Amino acid sequence: MEKRLYKINRGKMVDGVCGGIAEYFGLDPTLVRLAWIIFSAMGGSGIPAYILAAVVIPREPEQL
Repeated sequence: MEKRLYKINRGKMVDGVCGGIAEYFGLDPTLVRLAWIIFSAMGGSGIPAYILAAVVIPREPEQL
């Protein structure tokens, strides 16, 4: 099975973007969220980037 980037459904804080990115790269979701906050605080471009990622990245398919 190929590796795909999805927004996660479980353990999400806002829309599951950071959790999905963390799962894709094998990182701790808290570290990704912290990095995103720092990225947002430095110039504010993290907020539009998060919104764009929330729109573009598909939702994780439901598991049966």
